[in-house]
Amino acid sequence: MHLPEQAKLLRVHILETTKHKGKPVYELIVMKAKELGLAGATVLRGIMGFDLGSKIHSSKMLELSQDLPLVVEIVETQDKINKLMPFLDEIFEGTPHPGLVTIEDIQVIKYKPTQN
Repeated sequence: MHLPEQAKLLRVHILETTKHKGKPVYELIVMKAKELGLAGATVLRGIMGFDLGSKIHSSKMLELSQDLPLVVEIVETQDKINKLMPFLDEIFEGTPHPGLVTIEDIQVIKYKPTQN
């Protein structure tokens, strides 16, 4: 697999407890990206953040420590990211939880996929 020097960074901001049809949204996104043959996906767990409703989510607050902010990052071409977008639309239409999806231009400096 090859990534061009100019690519896109897709970021999906959600909460750890965000679910769609009973399954964690971050897991669904990663599995769909794999199914579509995207270069890779990474889930980052934040230690603190707040959402649109200004509710604080923090690892310091014991009662909220299982509802931390997550970011799913995917670096890929625009064409391949476009294949994932309908799936993201479906997920966010089916959940009451807040979410944010962003895409930005990036420059790939080095990409060396693992050998099977």
